Parts: sequence; structure tokens; C-alpha cells
Amino acid sequence: MPTDVTWLDICLAGAAVYLVKQVFTKKNNVPYPPGPPGWPLVGNVLDMPRIKPWLTFAEWGKKYGGISHIELLGQHIIVLNSVKITMAMLDGKSSVYSDRPILPMGGELCGWKHALGFLPYGDRLRLYRKNLHRVIGSHAALNIYHPIEEVETHRFLKRVLANPDQLQAHIRHTTGAVLLQISYGYEVKENDDPFVDLAERALDQLSRVSVAGAFFVDIMPSLAKVPEWFPGIGFKRKARESLETLEKMAGAPYGFVKDQMAAGIAQRSFTSDLLEGRALSAEEEHIVKWSAASLYSGGADTTVSTIYTLFLAMTISPDVQKKAQAEIDAVVGPDRLPSFADRDSLPYTEALVKEVLRWNAVVPNGGPHRVTEDDIHDGYYIPKGSLVIPNVWFMLHDPRTYANPSQFNPERFLARDGKESETEPSTICFGFGRRPTQRAPTKKTVLTLLSFPGLHLADASVWISTVMSLAVFDISKIVENGVEITPELDPSSSMISHPKPFKCSIKARSAQALELIQQDANY
Repeated sequence: MPTDVTWLDICLAGAAVYLVKQVFTKKNNVPYPPGPPGWPLVGNVLDMPRIKPWLTFAEWGKKYGGISHIELLGQHIIVLNSVKITMAMLDGKSSVYSDRPILPMGGELCGWKHALGFLPYGDRLRLYRKNLHRVIGSHAALNIYHPIEEVETHRFLKRVLANPDQLQAHIRHTTGAVLLQISYGYEVKENDDPFVDLAERALDQLSRVSVAGAFFVDIMPSLAKVPEWFPGIGFKRKARESLETLEKMAGAPYGFVKDQMAAGIAQRSFTSDLLEGRALSAEEEHIVKWSAASLYSGGADTTVSTIYTLFLAMTISPDVQKKAQAEIDAVVGPDRLPSFADRDSLPYTEALVKEVLRWNAVVPNGGPHRVTEDDIHDGYYIPKGSLVIPNVWFMLHDPRTYANPSQFNPERFLARDGKESETEPSTICFGFGRRPTQRAPTKKTVLTLLSFPGLHLADASVWISTVMSLAVFDISKIVENGVEITPELDPSSSMISHPKPFKCSIKARSAQALELIQQDANY
């Protein structure tokens, strides 16, 4: 097919845009934050890392300080390696720094622009958050769902006992079961559930398309208009496939609820509550559908990664495992499984969960923020439209904050012998920025937006999985050909980072533990 567009045209257009921006946008003599020197025209395109970018960002932090800057064809990117600076900017100036960027690949072409984590300021964001906060925005609101999490985690124990080699699949199945029950009142099938499979594909595609610098269209958005058949535009095919998967993930379970309600057999859920007795406009229906999809997708992949990290940590930290088990045995005893009612009585187990969150940063570079107006911070110029990337991984592994950060040590979060506990990881790992839905939020509004809506649900899911698993299982290294295999934490480079697959031995701790696992698990 003939075309007037060539790669030379594209490059010249990009260079022209860059030069125009250079001439007209810098209106002051305040310097940008320091960073690696760029090249003429293309700036720091060659410096932008694609493999484990948080490691490169950490090196920039060591060389340039807590705030550094690069520029890619006129797009300014600010990388933050300091908790203090990050809080001062993203929390302290949230009305300037808490917008979300428009991501040409993941957001626009792949369709994730409709999900909560990608929404800019506006009415939709406010309504999404209002819907979600009502259901999962506090510990009190989540209490009604504790039985669901306890039963599904008990079923998880059964699956792991029967087939421990499929650990990651069992974690994904259980996480999906909890979220689908809460979001849509849907009970998953024991094997090959279509909704669980849809979410797994959609979130895997999201992780791949949202890596900073992975697709040139994120640097030069005009490429999105080039037809898919044009040479070198293979990203358009990937985007089309991702969009199709995402639309099914959001639409299929939503359609299930509507069909169940029409038949009068729907279980109560987040979606049915929002639909019950209402005649919705197209906009209102869009908000309900994508609020539910955001609830489902927002915790699915991150929770899977965290629980998988737990089993890795227990495999290589037998002393930690024994301490947690001793505490659980003393509080719970051998005659029942732990429940949420035991949580306040298990401080070491609580610290262990915090250390899991710190040790492997599930979203190592946080969520990107967009600057809505020019700012001067610590004597540096931050231009409007800049992308701000908080290097969460480094903040959770900064030796100035955490002693021996590569070591898995829950006791760092226990205040003992006059020594204060180390920094609470949830203040870092769950992201920054209050993301207010008004330009001048009231005190009440700010307090309801201090954390992302899934924080409490994710925390509850990880805790109950931890305490139940340690109550009944011994997790240890495997031996192959007479050699003990020690796995290592080697996280993936995707936006939502997972430990590299590993092998471990998972066995019932005792005959009593085996009996507890095999008991019926029903709502």
C-alpha cells in the first residue's frame, strides 16, 4: 500500500518538535535537576533503561542526588530516589504532582486509560474513588469480606497440598477468586476459569506495554497515527491484541452480573449494589463497569507477586519461618486455622508481612505522575508536563533507611530494647500522592485519599495467606541430585514485578495440620 510517510519524515518531525520546544518552553534561568548528559536532538533516548530500570535510576541517585532529570525528544522525566523529596513533591504539592500522564501505548492504544490507575483529574476519577472507597476504603468496610478471604485461602491450602509444584497458579487462582467474588459475586471454577484466565492475560499484557521506554510511541506519540501495516510499527498489533483482551476482561464479568440480576439470582457484590434499582445513562454504566474492573484488576497481579514473594522468603529464611510459626502456635493453637480475629495478637507475623512488602517492591518504579504546572523545587526547574517517576525499589532498599536492606529481617519492624522500628514500608510501596479530585481539597477529602483504594484489601489478602500458610506448612529448599537448591530474588523488569520462578518444598507440618487443611472449606 503506498504511503507518503517514511521513517525519515518521522525522525525529522520529532526533531522539529524538539527544537521548537527548546526555543519556546524554557522561560527562566533556573536549572533542571542534574542528570546524565544527553545528545543533540534526541536528548537522553539512549540513556533510558529498559531492563530493571530501577537499578539504573538508583545509580543516577548515587551520582546526582535524590532528584535527577533526563529529556527524551522534549519530554522531561524526573526520577526521585529520596523518600523525603518524593513526599515533599508528590504529597506536599499533590495538586501539582498527582495527575497521571497520558500513556500512548498502555493507556490510549491498549485501553487502560479507562482504569482507575490511569485516570487524570476529573469527574470520573472522583466517582470511581467514591464507589471503591465505600467497599474497600477502610478496614471496617472490608470486615464483611473476611469470611470470603478465609474460605478461599483455606481452599488455597488444599490446592497447594495436593499439587505444590503449581504454587504460582494456585496463588493466582485464589486471588482471582476473592476479587471476583467481591467485585461481581462470581464463584470461580476449580480449574481453567475463564475470568481468571482473562485477567491473567490482560495484566501480563499491561506489564509488558507499560515498561518505561519499552515503546518508542511513548516518546513520540505521533507514531500512534501510523497504520499498523507500516514497517516497524509492530507495536500496533500488540496494542490491538491487548485492547481486545482488556475489553473482554472488563465486559464479560460485568455482563455476567447483569444477566444474573435479570434472572433474579445474582449474589450481592460491588457491581450489583451499584446497578440495583437504577436506570443508568451510558456514562454511568461506563463508570460502574470500569470501577468494578479497576477493583478486580488493581489487586490481582500485585497480590499474586507479594504472596509468591512470601513463599520465596520462607524458603531461604528458615529461622524467620520458625519464629512466626512459634508465635502462631502459641496464639492460635493446633486445633483450628488462624483467622482475622487473631491479627492483633501476632506482632511478629505482622512484621513479617511488612518485610515481604519491603523486600520485593511489586511496583518498583511506582506509578508515573504528571506535573500540571511549572514548579521550582529545591532550586530546580520542573516544567509543566514532566513525568515524575518515584524509584520505590531504591527507597525500600536504601541502606540509610533500612539496615542491610538485601537481608530478609522482619525484626526491623519491631520496636525493642529502646530501639525504634524502621520506616513503615506501606508509606512507600503503595505509592505517593493523594490524587485529590478537587483543585482545593477539603481536609475531609484529603483524609479519604491518603492511599490507593486497594491498600486495605491487598494488605488483608497477604496477611491471611501468610498466617494460614505458616500455620500448616513447612516451606523449605528442595534437594536435586543430592544438592540443596537455594533460590534467589531476581525480579522481572515489568511494571508489576514478579520474582523469577523458583522451586521449593511445601509439606504439612504435622498430622494435625494435615487434618486442618483437609477439613471442608465453605462459605
